[in-house]
Amino acid sequence: MRPGFFYYRRYWDRRAAARLLAVLLLVGLLSLIFIATAQMRPLLGSLATTKVSNTVTRIVSEAVYEAIENGEIQYDGLVSFEKNNDGQITAVRSNMTAFNHLQAEILDTVLTRIDQVSARELSIPIGTLTGSSLLAGRGPRITVRMESVGSSEANFKNEFVSAGINQTKHQIILTVDVYVSILLPGFTTATKVSNSFIVAETVIVGSVPDSYTYFSTDPGTYEEDLKDYILNGQ
Repeated sequence: MRPGFFYYRRYWDRRAAARLLAVLLLVGLLSLIFIATAQMRPLLGSLATTKVSNTVTRIVSEAVYEAIENGEIQYDGLVSFEKNNDGQITAVRSNMTAFNHLQAEILDTVLTRIDQVSARELSIPIGTLTGSSLLAGRGPRITVRMESVGSSEANFKNEFVSAGINQTKHQIILTVDVYVSILLPGFTTATKVSNSFIVAETVIVGSVPDSYTYFSTDPGTYEEDLKDYILNGQ
């Protein structure tokens, strides 16, 4: 045989061996990634849930505080007092139209802003998953996406608290519950993010009102909205 034939054969043998080695390395790398991902899945899910919860809390807080700063949430616009001939407050009435309008507007703002959050903002560096402080925030980033769920809700409630001798503090509390799906490579999880805010309050000086119109936009108590409750003895 010609010398060139042996050279050609050795060349192809080397190429075949190199390809086989490359395939084996790739399979090994993919297996390592698969095993590491399976082991780190709980940690990844926990970190992603925390990151998403913090982002949703920020969005909800901004929406509520903007509504307060813009004058959309004002005590006088949400409730009214009834007084007797002596000028004493006898009842506190709620403006359910205003409550329902604010509830829908705030929730719409929150869900719209959630949909606008970029995957980059939620992504998690691989180094963070190692638990090492030196590697935290370093390395390639794992994409995290979130989608709001239609069952999210915003509800107003009220609370009467003793504020001293012959004084009663009336607080209007907004609770926003946001349900989100968290999309991660290879699996999906979900979480509920709840935030409560005292959006308006006043101190009623003098005799405790005889009654108040109980209000709550929570569907579970909606049937009670129009009933008058006696404050004394509650």
